[in-house]
Amino acid sequence: MNLKKPGVWVFSTYLAEGLPYSIIRILSSVFFTDIGMKERYIGYLNFLGIPWNLKFLWAPFLDILGKKRTWMIAVQAIITVLIIGVSYSCFIAARQTDAGLILAIISGTFILLAFLSATNDIAIDGYYMEGLTDPKEQAAYTGYRVFAYRLAVILVRSGFVALAAFTAARLGGADKYRPWGYAFGAAAVTMLLITLFHIWQLPRFEKDRSLASRSLPKITREFGRAFSTYFEQERVVLVILFIITYKIGDEILFSMGTPFLMRELGVTKAQLSWVGGILGALGAIAGTSIGGIWIKKKGLKKAIWPLTILMNFNIWAYIWLAWSLPSAATTFGLAVIAAVHGYEQMAAGLGNAVLIVYILRTCKPEFKASHYAVGSAIMSIFSTFFGGFGGVIVEKMGYLNMFLLAFGASIPAMLLMFWVPIGEEGES
Repeated sequence: MNLKKPGVWVFSTYLAEGLPYSIIRILSSVFFTDIGMKERYIGYLNFLGIPWNLKFLWAPFLDILGKKRTWMIAVQAIITVLIIGVSYSCFIAARQTDAGLILAIISGTFILLAFLSATNDIAIDGYYMEGLTDPKEQAAYTGYRVFAYRLAVILVRSGFVALAAFTAARLGGADKYRPWGYAFGAAAVTMLLITLFHIWQLPRFEKDRSLASRSLPKITREFGRAFSTYFEQERVVLVILFIITYKIGDEILFSMGTPFLMRELGVTKAQLSWVGGILGALGAIAGTSIGGIWIKKKGLKKAIWPLTILMNFNIWAYIWLAWSLPSAATTFGLAVIAAVHGYEQMAAGLGNAVLIVYILRTCKPEFKASHYAVGSAIMSIFSTFFGGFGGVIVEKMGYLNMFLLAFGASIPAMLLMFWVPIGEEGES
């Protein structure tokens, strides 16, 4: 088997992108929910998304200096070490009567991990566009890269959460921290193996961009051009508003998804490992793959409307779930929860395919990493800041009203589609 084929490195790099993101944004939420943190503080965990919103500020350095491959491997190695630190801190917390200081250290480590993981995303997305320069080829691999990314989500939600649940059962349930020490430890080992694979097998196809070959004024000019050229595109204000608002309904919906499932519906860690992990991720993979195929076959202009409508109107499935409140303690209730969650994730995947392809079409060849970083950062601005106060909103108005708000927030993007420029392959 040729381990340097695009299919192999696209898979491994996006697995390496999805894994730290899922640990920071998903596993941390389950961890803090499980140890009893208040919902408003769980909502604040969404602020860990801020580095992804700001990553465009340092993305040009990855375009200007060095190689994406080098950046990627170095950052992934540091991420591995920090996750080991989180694991070790959990074992220390298990021996403390007051774990407040240890939890503060863990929280601080997650903040640092978020900045490093956002940098990892920049390197991987840039490397992807360096290795696959044909827009049609990029679109063809969209479903594949999402498959790898979502497999990382499955591994985190089903593998590591299940490991924590299994260990907690073996320990009798009294120790809240030790099971998570094993879970984060398994995550660190997985990240280490991926990093070693990249050192060994990741293809080299970039030109070196060393600091020695560039003067400070030249670097400064290129840094400025990396931003300015993105904002030179047609109707850029509409483009930015569209990217910000496109998945806003889903982002509101899922900002407090874990505490909703665990506290409102009674989903246990073990149940969450397959409901939120396997079924949810498989639904998202299916939705994104179908969306990618649909876009490739029909073109983005023709596919965007039906895919967007399917994504947004399926929010009502979750609204119904919040209204009916089936109990995960019963077989029927758990089946209903699993079906609705998987269904909604698939619908979200359809829209995810649209947004990925749309953002790729806004990137100019000279600054691929920078432009994709700008687009993907813009994409998540609202979800970060709304999600950060999601716990406060839930405490004030409840989950049902919050989900109704999610649908209302999805309407502006659908209106913007009447005016926003939607380019196809080969269009400037």
